[in-house]
Amino acid sequence: MSHEAHNSPAERVRLSDLTSGEKGRVCDLQGEANVCARLREMGFCEESIVERVSGNSTLLCHVCGTKIALNGRAAQHIVVEKLPS
Repeated sequence: MSHEAHNSPAERVRLSDLTSGEKGRVCDLQGEANVCARLREMGFCEESIVERVSGNSTLLCHVCGTKIALNGRAAQHIVVEKLPS
């Protein structure tokens, strides 16, 4: 692997775009302020590590030592940087 490839920026995707078992670091919350505030209260803060455990229309996620179920619409507000497996 070249030095440039190693330092390439992490891929940013919506939490809903991660596949089961993938992890990401929350880098942004987008959408209405009240929705973003509620997501932060649930542990989806910037820099938090989140793992998509399972689910399609409802996502089971592991964040801050807790498993949380999110509907797909809420997961669309969360932008993560994919982490290596």
